[in-house]
Amino acid sequence: MDTHKIKDGSIGLAYPMLTRSNYTAWSVKMRVVMQAHSIWEAVEPKDLNASIEDKTNKVALAVIFQAIPEDMLLSLADKTSAKEAWEALKMMCLGANRVKKARAQTLRAKFENLSMKDADVVDDFTLKLNGIVTNIRTLGETIEESVIVKKLLRSVSSKFLQITSTIEQFSNLEEMTVEEAVGSLKAHEEQLRR
Repeated sequence: MDTHKIKDGSIGLAYPMLTRSNYTAWSVKMRVVMQAHSIWEAVEPKDLNASIEDKTNKVALAVIFQAIPEDMLLSLADKTSAKEAWEALKMMCLGANRVKKARAQTLRAKFENLSMKDADVVDDFTLKLNGIVTNIRTLGETIEESVIVKKLLRSVSSKFLQITSTIEQFSNLEEMTVEEAVGSLKAHEEQLRR
């Protein structure tokens, strides 16, 4: 996502382009861009009974249309609101409920089977784990932070056995964040390098 300065000092944001395989990352980036432009409420209103200002809806719709390829654009041509366009894109990219559930089940299995190899570093493994979790959450499933922390601690390679045992004994895993667990693992990884 590129940024560039405009003469008045504000920053213009280039929109990420949607492809057939990047919906999850695209939707996260687009939500942030639209929030930065104060138009996200056209897609996801805080108050479902409140009406969205026409200009806000049109700007949000224009932003969505700027960030999709022409073949998808044609299938959204009849959409008159940003919310309708967003939901249609979500359906096209994520599929119907049955497909979403099957995809979520596959991702859950991938989550459960993921384990760190001896050659992996903590950052790389954490990126893989977080990628799977983000995809599961995008499909509407929930995964509690404590579940991710526990998965992380039981999936790291054997060189982390000492630190994971210490964390499990002396920390409250129900309240620990993934970032805290990763921080402890990275500190241990640094000690191993020395």
